[in-house]
Amino acid sequence: MISEFELYIDGKFEPGAATFGSIDPATGAVWAQMPEARSDEVNRAVAAARRAFTDPAWAGISASQRGKLLARLADLLEDAAPELAAVETRDTGKIIRETSSQIAYIAEYYRYYAGIADKIDGRHVAIDKADMQTWITREPLGVVAAIVPWNSQLFLSAVKLGPALAAGCTVVLKASEDAPAPLLAFARLVHEAGFPPGVVNVVTGFAAECGAVLSSHPQVDHIAFTGGPATARHIVNNSAHNLAKVSLELGGKSPILVFADADIDSAVNAQLAGIFAASGQSCVAGSRLLVEESIKDAFVARLLAKVQAIRVGLPDDMATEFGPLCTARQLTHIEQVVATSLTQGARLITGGRRLDRAGYYYAPTILDCSAAPDAECVLTELFGPVLSVDVFRSEQEAISKANKTAYGLAAGVFTSNLTRAHRLVKAIKSGVVWMNTYRAISPLAPFGGFGLSGHGREGGADAVLDYTTTKTVWLRTADTPIGDPFMMR
Repeated sequence: MISEFELYIDGKFEPGAATFGSIDPATGAVWAQMPEARSDEVNRAVAAARRAFTDPAWAGISASQRGKLLARLADLLEDAAPELAAVETRDTGKIIRETSSQIAYIAEYYRYYAGIADKIDGRHVAIDKADMQTWITREPLGVVAAIVPWNSQLFLSAVKLGPALAAGCTVVLKASEDAPAPLLAFARLVHEAGFPPGVVNVVTGFAAECGAVLSSHPQVDHIAFTGGPATARHIVNNSAHNLAKVSLELGGKSPILVFADADIDSAVNAQLAGIFAASGQSCVAGSRLLVEESIKDAFVARLLAKVQAIRVGLPDDMATEFGPLCTARQLTHIEQVVATSLTQGARLITGGRRLDRAGYYYAPTILDCSAAPDAECVLTELFGPVLSVDVFRSEQEAISKANKTAYGLAAGVFTSNLTRAHRLVKAIKSGVVWMNTYRAISPLAPFGGFGLSGHGREGGADAVLDYTTTKTVWLRTADTPIGDPFMMR
């Protein structure tokens, strides 16, 4: 039986202008029909968000009431986590053991921003004029276009919706045309939580008729985008039409540095999780291993033993540790880059091939690139389970190789030397540095990168401020009339 999903616009569920099939990555077969939003649907969603922004049903409630709605959404999300996890696993191919735990934790992001909603404060200015009182207030920015990719879409929505709604904005949330089912299902929770119509709208569709219309829309005030640099360039170009504020959380080519004095077991497990969790389909995938030369062979051997023991299987099986890629497009791209890298001098240690089974499975792959440090697999974000390995002989060489990338999203460092750890934290050009751990997240901690990894930060208390604008208020306290501006003294 084929499942069917709908758009969520102005508090109502409705079909799209057309439908398109969504493919189960584990089988390669269509499992659901998704609604395709085109310009008419996008325009109505933005119009609904604009109306709701000034409607007393939303604009007239207190910040504490906004927080209560977010807290209600968090409770509903936590309760619905098993159902949403099953949908996400079916539509994206991410394994159920990961989606189950991840979605349950995402509720904490909404709870965090629920608590911040009534703590968005202004400030008094000690102005340099004796007869004036001046203060600054923070007000919601307006209509937000939140555009997210298919991977970790409920998390990537939470770090946009949470602070935007806490601040009092309204949102049009665009799910990727690849595997949008989890966000369309999430819309039901938004509806049940009791947000007024138009405050949150959820659409999906393709670039020209949906994404471009949304990001260039004259009534959009802020574009919060997560995705790749190529699409980000289109987003920035589109924003020239509306001069909307733009925040970009893009990809990465994250290094994990392992020194000889590191806890090797921890480093191996972190590297394993860093690149092979979610089949490498993560913006913070630790896709570049930089290991001190003296321990390279022993480290890679220990890592290889664990990689070869990974349980590959159907993503809805709790015993499965490694599932398919999300799209056939990714599979083809990875095959091409690996093949090119091998011609450039990379040496295959394991993997490097499609798996002989239905669906979009690519074997966990390790490439020794110590003789080919500029191979394409080292420089290109693959968004798949491909690890490149290189060596370093000194701390300075490790830093130089870690920073030899156009990206700057995340990095991991494993060492027991405390002073070295502090030097590396400062020297590595990355928005997030994990020291003796990897992939740890929290709603309390900001997340974002440099360079081709984008700009702006998501998570943490300051993220709410990105969805506000300031208003400066001047109050003259003197009772005497303002002087005649044309009288010379």
